[in-house]
Amino acid sequence: MSKVATPQPLRRLRAGIVGGGRGAFIGSVHRIAAELDGQAQVVAGAMSSHPEIARESAAAWFLERAYTSYADMASSEAADRNGIDFVIIATPNDLHYPVARAFLSAGIHVVCDKPLALTLAEGEELVRLLAAGPTLFALTHNYTGYPTVRQAREMVRGGQLGEIRKVMVEYTQDWLMEPLESRGNRQAAWRTDPARAGLGGCVGDIGTHAQNLLEFVTGRHIEALCADLSSFVPGRRLDDDANILVRLGGGVKGTLVCSQVACGEENRLSIRVYGSQAGLEWHQQDPNTLIYKPAGRPWERLSTGHGYLSPSAKAATRVPAGHPEGYLEAFANIYRNFMDDVRRVERGQPPVRDYPGVQDGLRGLRFVAQAVASSRAGSVWMDL
Repeated sequence: MSKVATPQPLRRLRAGIVGGGRGAFIGSVHRIAAELDGQAQVVAGAMSSHPEIARESAAAWFLERAYTSYADMASSEAADRNGIDFVIIATPNDLHYPVARAFLSAGIHVVCDKPLALTLAEGEELVRLLAAGPTLFALTHNYTGYPTVRQAREMVRGGQLGEIRKVMVEYTQDWLMEPLESRGNRQAAWRTDPARAGLGGCVGDIGTHAQNLLEFVTGRHIEALCADLSSFVPGRRLDDDANILVRLGGGVKGTLVCSQVACGEENRLSIRVYGSQAGLEWHQQDPNTLIYKPAGRPWERLSTGHGYLSPSAKAATRVPAGHPEGYLEAFANIYRNFMDDVRRVERGQPPVRDYPGVQDGLRGLRFVAQAVASSRAGSVWMDL
């Protein structure tokens, strides 16, 4: 029986995790983000498909309950009156759909690392499954959790840029400049394997973050694209570089560039938005600053922690001005908003859904599918 609609006294929420075991980077990030505000604790996990690693990883995290099968975990936790309230999916892409389906079917809320699923068909099935029940789903496009990104969105919404005309988003790294997948690097191995990563390599791994950030800030969806995808490293089966022209709703045009072979770049995610009256610029490696460029006036440097920011930006800020906030806090903002909704649902109230969800994930899958199709067809325009 589902626990999601049962009113309960205020308490710390119980979370579980699938994946994220020994040697995985993103599992610890999810755990820290989920627990940062003291609203939840990770108490159970199926942290690896290898039983020994699963047990060792759970012991290292001092989890109360360790599983070697996510299916067993879903059924056992759903049957336990003190079972988990939500599960974190921190596995390679090919497991996102079956794990999400298992827990949603058991009535357990889901927080999933992007992408939503391996294929568009799987993503559409998750949309149908969520439409049929009361369970919640969050997708961790964590860059939308930065206070300055939320400030940018509110300034666009408020008309401070005038009519939006052009947007340029870039996400570049260099960690796949060499064929690490053939040298025993587990992260590189699954991210360059179509069976585990999906249709897209770089465009799926980081291009979807750029696409989501672009749509979040502008409030407009990509309606068509023209993509040129490349695999610069010999023998690599998926793209490691992409250059994409995009057309958004309302006549907005833009460019989306992503690369994992850009020498010297670490994690360069940036966005520039240009309107008829002003522009905006934000860089993830300097996340506490938003540059406002009004026509005919000096540029303004907006920083987190100040009273002039929007209520949305203030709500995502934890520390006073001059104290840097970063990646983990932005990640935690997604979790905090999601957990607020978990409590609302427990009280019988409607969720607010102020975080990326299943529809965002479905748009991401369509974006990757059409980018790959466009490039394969000779970089022709494709509708989304």
